[in-house]
Amino acid sequence: MMKSIWNQTCRIPGRNPLSGSLDTEIAVIGGGLAGILTAFYLSMEGKQVTVLEAGSIASGQTSKTTAKITSQHGLIYQKLLTDYGETAMRLYAKSNQQAIRDYEQLISSRSINCRFEKKSSFLYTMEQPDAIHLETMAARQAGIPAEELTDTELPFSVKRAVCFPDQASFNPLEFIEALSAALTVFEHTPVLSAKGHVLQTPHGSVTAEKIVFACHYPFPLFPGYYFLRMYQEQSYVLALSHAPCLENMYLGIDRNGLSLRSADSWLLLGGQGHRTGQPKPDPYGALSSAALELFPHADAVCRWSAQDCMTLDSLPFIGRFSRPTPHWYVATGFGKWGMTLSMVSARLLTDLICGRSSRYEDLFSPLRFRLRPSSPRLSAHMAASAKGISKGLMPGVMRCPHMGCRLTWNGAESTWDCPCHGSRFDRLGHLITGPAQTSCRCHKLIP
Repeated sequence: MMKSIWNQTCRIPGRNPLSGSLDTEIAVIGGGLAGILTAFYLSMEGKQVTVLEAGSIASGQTSKTTAKITSQHGLIYQKLLTDYGETAMRLYAKSNQQAIRDYEQLISSRSINCRFEKKSSFLYTMEQPDAIHLETMAARQAGIPAEELTDTELPFSVKRAVCFPDQASFNPLEFIEALSAALTVFEHTPVLSAKGHVLQTPHGSVTAEKIVFACHYPFPLFPGYYFLRMYQEQSYVLALSHAPCLENMYLGIDRNGLSLRSADSWLLLGGQGHRTGQPKPDPYGALSSAALELFPHADAVCRWSAQDCMTLDSLPFIGRFSRPTPHWYVATGFGKWGMTLSMVSARLLTDLICGRSSRYEDLFSPLRFRLRPSSPRLSAHMAASAKGISKGLMPGVMRCPHMGCRLTWNGAESTWDCPCHGSRFDRLGHLITGPAQTSCRCHKLIP
């Protein structure tokens, strides 16, 4: 597995594993940005919070982001307006715009040196100008001062783009290092099971009045049924040296559109996304070819991939985990926008746990079931999962310990990936990321 530029520019001091059992007021599972932010705001409310991290702080998806703090989430506003109406669309915009302001206020008030920069964010197209126009109109209706234009600083012409001003970027590991310093965090302490108020780990149990699942993809199958309502996508990033510095952030909406943004002396070039377990032949090669064409003097100094939980209705799950478990909470399904939605999650979960109401509770509620059985996204997800599970029944194949789906080989990353729910394993079967909780014990893993 490749490390990102964030891993190379910041090393967060390690913490000890859990040693023996303990009681706590609130247990947060996951030491990534969502978990640390939630623990931080709860601690500011005077709560006793314990964070349990399977690896090390920010070692999961937080370290693999392109670190855009933005309310511009692809063509989201036209979709929300069509599917859920103006009220839901405006609430989504307000929650994410507020998250940007919350980052700015927190970083300023605590003098956190994390290279936070205000900048604009652009969606661009060379094929779908009408889609950009509709998104611009919807974003304005949602209260975002979106501007439609045709000229950008990109090294190629675009047919149309939409600009959101006052967005931001930062170094997420430098931010999380400062924020986590005063928190109680146990590293290398994976949660193996959750039952009632008790979490079991290899090093002892943790009993908590309330539990927050901020572990990217919640591992319990029941209740919640998240495996029916989410899948995972993988995308790839190159860090380029000797490339032009872009003032703003960009995302192409066309097929194989590129993500671009500068970070210090590097230019981050991303794309080539696919459902986890259904890899493209040579994603890094495709990005390298694009880099050579656009920036012929640039050198790729680092490369890595990110993985994102995708909900079937395009909204994250933030709130109460399920009706049978009123003391469990969850933050997941951020799509490709985990930096902004981690802050949305932290503020919303803090309100709920502290007994306060929130205008965003219903919009993001994990208790919602809005999709019809005939929904194309639901049908496609169920078909992909059923195919993976049926192939896992064949003798002698590599199976994911989560639900038995047949694993597929990702040559670009040298990993075994699950096409059903996105668990990933190294070439020897060691667990990289869940929802699986254990390594793969299958034989003949090395291809």
